[in-house]
Amino acid sequence: AAITASSTSSAFQTPLRLPVASTRSLSPRIGKNTAAPSWQQPTYHHAKSLSPLQMSDAAAAAVEPDGGVSGTGTASIPNEIFNLVKSLVGAGVLSLPAGIAAFGNAPSAILPATLLISIIGGFSAYGFSLIGRVCSYTGGQSYRDAWSKSVGDSTSWIPAVTCTFLTCFAVLSYSMILADTTRALLMTAGVEATRNVALLGITVTTLLPLCLLKNLSSLAPFSLLGIVGMLGTTIAMAIRYLGGAYKLGVPTAGKYVADVAANYQPKFGDLGASAALSPNVFILISMLSTAYMAHFNAPKFFIELKDNTIKRYNTVVGTSFGISILLFALVGCLGFLTFGSASSGLILNNYSGKDALMSLSRIAVGVSIIFSFPLVFSGAREGWLDLLNIPMEKRTDSLSIKTTLAILSCVTLLATQLTELAFIMSFAGATLGNALIYVYPALMFRSTVKKMGEKASKGLKREVPITMLAAVLGIVMGGIGAKMSFGLL
Repeated sequence: AAITASSTSSAFQTPLRLPVASTRSLSPRIGKNTAAPSWQQPTYHHAKSLSPLQMSDAAAAAVEPDGGVSGTGTASIPNEIFNLVKSLVGAGVLSLPAGIAAFGNAPSAILPATLLISIIGGFSAYGFSLIGRVCSYTGGQSYRDAWSKSVGDSTSWIPAVTCTFLTCFAVLSYSMILADTTRALLMTAGVEATRNVALLGITVTTLLPLCLLKNLSSLAPFSLLGIVGMLGTTIAMAIRYLGGAYKLGVPTAGKYVADVAANYQPKFGDLGASAALSPNVFILISMLSTAYMAHFNAPKFFIELKDNTIKRYNTVVGTSFGISILLFALVGCLGFLTFGSASSGLILNNYSGKDALMSLSRIAVGVSIIFSFPLVFSGAREGWLDLLNIPMEKRTDSLSIKTTLAILSCVTLLATQLTELAFIMSFAGATLGNALIYVYPALMFRSTVKKMGEKASKGLKREVPITMLAAVLGIVMGGIGAKMSFGLL
């Protein structure tokens, strides 16, 4: 997700480490040595009026034997929606006001920003849906397994490497957020500390012991704090904006403006909606690719859904991304409307340390990240061990400790040198996020339809160029976004 605890379920994980209801294939597998099933031909009516998810419903009807692929999942639709929203809405959303400030400094900039948040959210939902459909058609159990069964096993290391690095970026982002949040809370308590001292303190006393835990299951319930903290922060931001607590004014300014550092005080200009035509808008687009990132968990959500037909799965996807779009738009717009072009890469940095309400938000976000950190870190550690081809029987406690110390040391060192969270969000989204959301799902879907041969419906064949167009757009947006993100440093 956004940067969330869901990152621990790495895309390349084997079924042994992916919490699925069953490891058996959910549908007839398509491979070099397996004949394709007798795919039915769908009937399309008024295809031009269908949304992407509705089109996938119609196309999926052609390949779901007896009305749908029946798995052994037990999760209800409401339960899946809650968990997916929890995966999507993480601390990374707090960088979105800076994404809007990257191209505009007038209030009207929120209009194209809201439109982009909705469009990118829609495309991200479609990519999430594609991955589930590929799993339905091929029996894939994880992101890497879906790639192996569609594109080919020899290149399955590509999504594995991508997911490992993306998880490492998530860990780095968490460290950066904790550095700023811990320092701000210490200053609120009257304790003077530099950002690096605050980060080293929280890392040595809290993060390291948690990352060394052998069993992380006891931390899973605390992931609920993430969505609770973000909802509370959104409400707090709305209260402060509507109440004018940070409004610049003559003769009377907002209650907390004087307590905010000069570089974080509200600043507005005349670059409004039309500024969205600037190349800097790709910074926001790239950030959104990170914010909406939960796609490595798409197979897990499909497998665990009870009566997992594509239509039911798309209901989960559409509703979850719709809720997330609303929350992303609220946080992005509220933060930008309050601070304008001065919006920090971590919007909580803009609020006064004497603001008790926002201090509560800092505490909520900080606590949720502390308990989520080891879950995400575990995914990064296991990812590196997988890429190094270290077998499970050789993953001793000693090796785990050494790997933990090495990765955590590197992450902490980078976090002391990098202070702009918006850069991490933008660069990671432009490179790794775009690949996982747009490019890889399109390639897997194309290969799956190709392996169906003549049994593939006309609808599925017509959909392939659409997915490939999305892949090309993802590559173009990623290239421009990666270049523009360096301007944030």
